Amino acid sequence: MAEQFITMNIMKILVVDDEDIVLESCQAIFELEGFEVMLVPSADKALKAMKNYNFALLLVDVKMPKHDGIYLMQKVKEKWPNVPIIVMSGYYTTQTIKEAYKMGADTFIAKPFEPDELVKIVRQVIKKEECHGKKESPSN
Repeated sequence: MAEQFITMNIMKILVVDDEDIVLESCQAIFELEGFEVMLVPSADKALKAMKNYNFALLLVDVKMPKHDGIYLMQKVKEKWPNVPIIVMSGYYTTQTIKEAYKMGADTFIAKPFEPDELVKIVRQVIKKEECHGKKESPSN
C-alpha cells in the first residue's frame, strides 16, 4: 500500500541571529511546537531566504555584524510589509526598543528568554495576524 502524505499548512518561521546557541535553541523550541524553522546567521542571508520562501513570521536579533536587525527590518518592510517581525536582543535599551517599533516590529523579547515565553509571544503575534486578516477579508 502506498503511503499518502497530507499537506498541512505548517507555519514557517525565519530566525535571524549571529549566535549559534540562539539559533539552535529557537530551532528546538519551534520544532517541538510544530513549526517549520529556517535559521540564518545574517541579515543578508535572511533577505535571500525571504526571496525564496513565504514565512509566517520573522524572529530577528538586533545586534549582528555587517547589517543589524534594524537594517533587516527596514528591507523586509519595504518588500514584504505584512510579514510580522519579533525583535530579540540582549541589549534591550529604551532606544533599541523604540527603534525596533519605529521600523515595524510587532513586539520585542529580551534575551535570554524562556522557551515558554518565546512560544507565548509567537502565538500572540500569529493570533493577532489571523484576527487582522479576518477583519480585512470580505464577509460571506
